Amino acid sequence: MSAELDTLRSASRRLARRFAVLVIAPAAIMAGLVIGLVVVTQHHAMAQQLVGAEHVDSPRDAPLGTYIAIVRHGSTVTSDNAPDGFPDTEAINDVSAHGGTILENRDFAGEAFTVRTDADSGQVVQVAVSRREDQAELRRVVLAVGVAGIPTVAGAVLLGWWMSVRAMRPLADALALQRRFVADAGHELRTPLTLLSTRAQMLRVDVGAEAPGKDEVAAELDEIVADANALTEILEDLLIAADPRRDAERTDLDLAEVAGEAAGLLRAEAASRGLGIAVESASPVIVSGVRAALFRVVVALLSNAVDHARGHVSVGVRAQAGWAVLEVADDGPGFPPGIATQAFERFASTRTSEASAGGRQHYGLGLALVSEVAHRHGGNVEILQQHGQGAMVRVHLPLQHDS
Repeated sequence: MSAELDTLRSASRRLARRFAVLVIAPAAIMAGLVIGLVVVTQHHAMAQQLVGAEHVDSPRDAPLGTYIAIVRHGSTVTSDNAPDGFPDTEAINDVSAHGGTILENRDFAGEAFTVRTDADSGQVVQVAVSRREDQAELRRVVLAVGVAGIPTVAGAVLLGWWMSVRAMRPLADALALQRRFVADAGHELRTPLTLLSTRAQMLRVDVGAEAPGKDEVAAELDEIVADANALTEILEDLLIAADPRRDAERTDLDLAEVAGEAAGLLRAEAASRGLGIAVESASPVIVSGVRAALFRVVVALLSNAVDHARGHVSVGVRAQAGWAVLEVADDGPGFPPGIATQAFERFASTRTSEASAGGRQHYGLGLALVSEVAHRHGGNVEILQQHGQGAMVRVHLPLQHDS
């Protein structure tokens, strides 16, 4: 199972959980309010029953489930059939000595009671009201809420799962379409690149030793072969990057050497536009990475710089504080103010090109690809210079070891 599929499923589960919570939370709050209302109502009714029972003339007149003890002139009169432990003599003595009211919950003979002890008109009255009916009613309410809540929870979970699947399906389809496109494009591009390299090599062999300018032609053909091989490596890296089931093997490589090769690839293009490319590096600057991917980073930055430069492009590579630093600068119009973050988004064509006006179309993918590769290698990318002062893009990559 691919990492991409796992990510989609994980996102689908998170979405389902959140939707279920959105449905369950109001139901749980409503259930809590219902139970709370029942408890408050019972408490209020209990208070009224206790106060009302205090004013009966005789304990024998107490309603069912209520027991009364009246202390008059040192003697105590208690309801018939009172449970063991009633009355609470400690509470009666306390109220007799200090006055006031004591309200407590007590168990008599294994049954729960609410007991109120109060001094009233020169006598102490203690009333115990059974809580059996209130507890039974509360259990019925809780059971009813729980039974009603089970289908609510189950429905919320199922509905959340169904909606998350519907929400994620277009994304899954889009990712599948992207993989098919990259695979198809890679398959179609491999053949012409292979033919280009093969024909250049054959032409290189066919250049006669006595042919005029044979050395210059041979050198140009060697560069064509090298360019075709570089393009093939870039294509392979793009295919690997688009397929989460694969991961290209990383090796220790010299970023300064990679930058020099990329500059050599674009030097002829720059010269045709009257531009110069200068490379300044303190080789070696060793990083751990995929050579084709990092080569693609430098090519993308140089292509962007060449498209916008007025006369000069510079490439710098150095080691600094545990980082390999790659800087590509040009003397063009620079980036507009406030565009530093947006510039690394796909299809964000954020610079005005003077050199290539009326030339090739810009799709705003170069810097996005640079950012993606840099983050894949544990680094980052940033724009330093502002509008009107040229442009500089700096890439930081973890330094493998100090040179």
